[in-house]
Amino acid sequence: MTSVVPTAATRAGSGDYGELSQLVRKAGLLRRRYGYYAARIPLNVLAFAGGWVAFVQLGDSWWQLFVALFFAVMFAQLSFVGHDAGHKQIFRSGRANDVVGFWHGGMVGISYAAWMSQHTRHHANPNHEDDDPDIHIPAIAFTTEQAAQRRGLLRWMAKYQAYLFFPLLLLEGFSLHVSSVRALLRRDLRARRIETVLLVGHFAAYLTAVFLVLSPLTAVVFILVHQCLWGVYMGCAFAPGHKGMPTVSNGQTLDFLRRQVLTSRNVRGGRWVDFSLGALNYQVEHHLFPSMPRPNLRRAQPIVRAFCAGKGIEYSQCGWMRTYGYVLGHLHAVGGPLRRADR
Repeated sequence: MTSVVPTAATRAGSGDYGELSQLVRKAGLLRRRYGYYAARIPLNVLAFAGGWVAFVQLGDSWWQLFVALFFAVMFAQLSFVGHDAGHKQIFRSGRANDVVGFWHGGMVGISYAAWMSQHTRHHANPNHEDDDPDIHIPAIAFTTEQAAQRRGLLRWMAKYQAYLFFPLLLLEGFSLHVSSVRALLRRDLRARRIETVLLVGHFAAYLTAVFLVLSPLTAVVFILVHQCLWGVYMGCAFAPGHKGMPTVSNGQTLDFLRRQVLTSRNVRGGRWVDFSLGALNYQVEHHLFPSMPRPNLRRAQPIVRAFCAGKGIEYSQCGWMRTYGYVLGHLHAVGGPLRRADR
């Protein structure tokens, strides 16, 4: 990632966000979309329940691997709703959103409160080299400075991380579960007792169902396929938004509008892309207006893009496959100095 270079316009543009907000508010794009979520949430839950009915009816069969694929998709779709709830996109009440968030976190086996804590810090400081937790991952180096600090196996991984990126995503689902369980050990975790009940209930029900219906070998393969594909799906949904975009270092001063736009990337596509990525393909608009309901992001995109063009602010957007090229190209470049040093 390159660093954002502050300019005079960057430092003087603190009023631009207020101007853009007025345009978005007048367009009615910050209003709740109760009808959308009243349909989306029950349909997701019905599909999820239907998957478990099919799982039981199919019994001990290798055809269950297709059910595992279905559950990988459903876990991601449920996670997207939990993400929306965390940003208060569904209800105006924080408590009502949290009920939906905790419920969906429990269905997929992740800690909603722990995720909220990390994700809030990410939104406040996207791609900040010190303050964004999303670019501080031991297995991946996002800057040459991070790569230079790696030692042993992590150094070898940093050298070839572009090749390892997608294989590492196979572990993302397991990583989400492990980090959630570890979060329960923190006494300062919000709603810790509720989360403990939800996560213990999830793992107990999931493992009991899988090992009760399937033979041990089929059960293990089912879990691996399900969790690995879910991890790849989640990684492919969240990575395009910021990976490979400019970073912000200490001492750089950016107003809110530019801090969010310059470090974010949109993924171009139609409604199928919107559905597949949970509207995270509108990363610029989402970061500017986190509480904007998911279906309104598509309508906000042309307003935000035109506004940025008028202010001379670079607005990044590309196709779905192209964005992974940027991500992998950046990771390969970060590992370059290590490969050259070890020749």
